[in-house]
Amino acid sequence: MVKYKNNRRGVRPLGVPPCQEGDIFRKERIALKKFVSAVLAFALALSLCGAALAAKDELVVADQYDATTLDPINHNDYPTSRACAQIYDTLVILNDDGMPQPCLAEKWEFLTDKDYKMTLRKGVKFHNGDEMKAEDVKFSLERANTPRGAQIHEYSQDLDNVEIVDDYTVILHLKTANTPFFASLSHSWGSIVNKKVVEAAGDDYGIEPVGTGAFKFKEWAKGDHYTFERFDDYWGEKAKVKTLTVRAIPEPTNRTIELETGAVDISYPISTVELSRVEGNDELTLQRMPLSSTTYMGFNTTKAPFNDARFRQAVFAALDTVGIQKAVFRGVGKTPRSLIPSSTKYSINDELPVHERDVEKAKALFKEAGIDPATLSFTILTNERKERVDMAQIIQSQLAELGIKTDIKQMEWGSYLGILQQRAHDVFLLGWGLSVPDPNYAVAGLLATGAGTNYTGFSNKELDELLAKGRSLQDGDERKQVYKDMQLFINEQCPMVYLHNDEAVVGVRKAVKGFKINPFEVHRFAPAYFED
Repeated sequence: MVKYKNNRRGVRPLGVPPCQEGDIFRKERIALKKFVSAVLAFALALSLCGAALAAKDELVVADQYDATTLDPINHNDYPTSRACAQIYDTLVILNDDGMPQPCLAEKWEFLTDKDYKMTLRKGVKFHNGDEMKAEDVKFSLERANTPRGAQIHEYSQDLDNVEIVDDYTVILHLKTANTPFFASLSHSWGSIVNKKVVEAAGDDYGIEPVGTGAFKFKEWAKGDHYTFERFDDYWGEKAKVKTLTVRAIPEPTNRTIELETGAVDISYPISTVELSRVEGNDELTLQRMPLSSTTYMGFNTTKAPFNDARFRQAVFAALDTVGIQKAVFRGVGKTPRSLIPSSTKYSINDELPVHERDVEKAKALFKEAGIDPATLSFTILTNERKERVDMAQIIQSQLAELGIKTDIKQMEWGSYLGILQQRAHDVFLLGWGLSVPDPNYAVAGLLATGAGTNYTGFSNKELDELLAKGRSLQDGDERKQVYKDMQLFINEQCPMVYLHNDEAVVGVRKAVKGFKINPFEVHRFAPAYFED
């Protein structure tokens, strides 16, 4: 971090006689004092003006969590995706309607349903000055299918290889037809890295990344902030500000206070209890947009009693999920009934009945499973997001009415994800959002056998077959039926309890222009600038 230190210097004008009497000398001295004062005031004004302009050239953003890595294939969480989106580019990018648009690939051609010819932009520079070429694209995409890309395997799994035609042309060959694959190239997993730099860094890559994005890496103080600088040789529209700093501020009230005082320029998410503060502040604006995301309580289905669907259905029946959502989110979002959100095609969310708490049904299911709820004791794991902690406390209270004892363990974001990856937990609260709006990704990352973000450990051959079939089909009635069957099957198995469909709720200072929230919650800050 750069620290600034102000120094004071005494200024003594030369050539002024130390005269203390006489009108002529007195008038000259007064005139000189006025002149010197005016000069100093003007200099001070310029200095302050320069400082103000310098401050306006740094955009400071508050996110609730820090990134976990800056390697684009070694994660699958939103805070890290947002960080990577500033410093990397992908072959295609999605517009607000979810349609692929040119990015590092200026055009493409579908040779077959498994072969995509991509024409690359010429003259694109990496942050170290190297030109991006086909070998970097081949290396980046094929690297995603190595063990390092385990967490994003559901996106890259059907890629067979990348053929280099020439320095600016590649052909992507898939193992099998995969309808959502092309759009998934916009996901962080499709970020193009510098082959030479990554190979030199080895396992340490992700600490000092090199991309082709609008911002380049400057520093990262893990758990506190990261800072990027404008890349002046960027191939596209250059970032409007010189410096981007993103601070990790987990506590929601602190994020709002920092926004109010001007210590940060953009803050997200704004919690439900802070909405009125932001809306009532003349210096702030609130941006809101529904998201294709689901917050859920997941069971570790790899161990008893969570491996019994009757037990899981009993817990679901014992909970008032609608009441929990309303109490915690107070008009933001809604309670889901299906894993595929309403905003995503083929969702049957709005066709299903509203869940109602049924304690007697819960008791009957526990009895059928041979489980006495009064003997149950387990831990509910959550990260530090206040709304999830609040939901966990209400869940704890409602389960206690059946005699079930639970502890709530709250963890920092990075450590929390580490525990989930070890599959050593009992029950946990987490969210899953779609940065690629296809029903396959609403399900596969959470429930496909072996998926890196399948923290429930759920594994079912029937579901895996439905997922494979759904990916292979072109959009239409047959694909729609597959996802309807899939949603009904998941609800029967109940590997998770649906709690909340979220909204993006972002607070922005009115002096910030050019920024708008991204419907897939991977916000980009290059267009943002300041205006008095």
